[in-house]
Amino acid sequence: MNAHGPLMIEHRLIERMLSVIKAAIFKIEFKHEVDPVFVDFAVDFIRVYVDRTHHGKEEDILFRELKQKSLSADDQRIMNELIDEHVLVRKTTELIVSANDRYRAGDHIALIIIANNLKTIIEFFPKHIEKEEKRFYPASRTYFSDEEDQALLAEFGRLDQKMVHEKYRSAIEKLENQQLQNKAF
Repeated sequence: MNAHGPLMIEHRLIERMLSVIKAAIFKIEFKHEVDPVFVDFAVDFIRVYVDRTHHGKEEDILFRELKQKSLSADDQRIMNELIDEHVLVRKTTELIVSANDRYRAGDHIALIIIANNLKTIIEFFPKHIEKEEKRFYPASRTYFSDEEDQALLAEFGRLDQKMVHEKYRSAIEKLENQQLQNKAF
């Protein structure tokens, strides 16, 4: 398998989650409600799986290595676009988190913000994935020898191995901080 294989496999799971989110948007629009726990799960999926794991492989490993190569102007432009698009996902996710907090507190107008930003996510990703798979990944592969490509693949595997530890360490820290705040009152 080449280094782009795991990235494309991850895209398939992202696409499956997009379908689940699309169904949730349908419920928001027709029932005028959302399960805030589902929104939490969607946010967690985007933050941990999409951003930290998938985008982490791209930005922290693949793009880092590509920055050491002499990219064509077009490949450099596309890589910069992808980075900007990853930032858009992070900002959109933050808007969803904020709106979900407001919705939990009884602000039903926040439901519109949740729905609109979830729509942004589901409309954004198919084009983003196509750009990566049809244009960027094939072009970027040409910059690496087979040995370099296998080194990328190995580094992707190491990132995957540490993600579960990072996720749960963060979750425990969050719970500990909540307990400390509760003791203060």
